[in-house]
Amino acid sequence: MVMKNGDQTMKLKPRPPLSARAIVSAWGRILKGYSPLLSIQITRKCPLNCPGCYAYGDNQLGGEVTLRQLRDLRGDALVEGVLELVRQHRPVQVSFVGGEPLIRHRELSRILLILSEWGVDSLVVTSAVIPFPKEWNDLRGVHIAVSIDGLQPEHNARRYPATYERILKNIRGRKADISWVITNVMMSRPGYQKVTFVERHPFHLGSPFPRDDTTGQLSGILTM
Repeated sequence: MVMKNGDQTMKLKPRPPLSARAIVSAWGRILKGYSPLLSIQITRKCPLNCPGCYAYGDNQLGGEVTLRQLRDLRGDALVEGVLELVRQHRPVQVSFVGGEPLIRHRELSRILLILSEWGVDSLVVTSAVIPFPKEWNDLRGVHIAVSIDGLQPEHNARRYPATYERILKNIRGRKADISWVITNVMMSRPGYQKVTFVERHPFHLGSPFPRDDTTGQLSGILTM
């Protein structure tokens, strides 16, 4: 599928399904008492100031502490801390969120390389306000998800400086998943209109991908 944003052409295709091997491996970990998925908030820092951001909410980390109260690890301490968590929990996939994970792109480059060698899949969820290293696309099992928050005018207002134009510039020559998720909780926030986002979003118009009408969820692989 080919779509255009101004004079820029975007090619969107569905992500391939999980392999039988990955499914069997995940179930094997579950039966042994491990969770197949591990999510790590790798930094509390973010250059965006999105209204209603869940990452800094009172209950995001269980209610006893908030993300703003934590101290960021950096360098070797961060790399070794993440790898120790992976050794301990033995997940099939590790998701890196924030804050903005690309703030720690140097440490992530080291971590993703090691996890790829270990056979552990990785997902970096980013606003693409910063370009990610192209070599990440060459690592087996590493996926990059770029979060989109509505139509261009509304997205640009909420996600500035991670505007549509900046995202397209920063992912040029790279491969990334485009993830657009509008939940019912988000719909209750000021500035969201369900019909507008679910039915008019540019990544939905004419899309062959399945879409949940209650969440507006849609994702695919975008190559520039």
